[in-house]
Amino acid sequence: QVQLVESGGGLVQAGGSLRLSCAASGSIFSINAMGWYRQRPGKQRELVATIIRGGSTNYADSVKGRFTISRDNAKSTLYLQMNSLKPEDTAVYYCNVIPILDNYWGQGTQVTVSS
Repeated sequence: QVQLVESGGGLVQAGGSLRLSCAASGSIFSINAMGWYRQRPGKQRELVATIIRGGSTNYADSVKGRFTISRDNAKSTLYLQMNSLKPEDTAVYYCNVIPILDNYWGQGTQVTVSS
């Protein structure tokens, strides 16, 4: 079983940038698809970005053009580069595989964007 640990969140002003990391305890090379999810206050958890082993990516419309997902299989790490952040991006961000495995959820990392 792989354990996922998210980091890199923080407080940033609108328009700023953050880079989130998701470190896996085991190899992610064999994992075909991974994603970044977020849970905004009072909302359900949502998928914001996905990446498959070959490198193809997909994004939710709300983050398209601002967020970039990447993976480093050698480091067993998933990344989310977030630019042009908006207050509505405030959320706890999580990583997981696709399809989701409930026992893979980590503690998440809080991102707060001030206006």
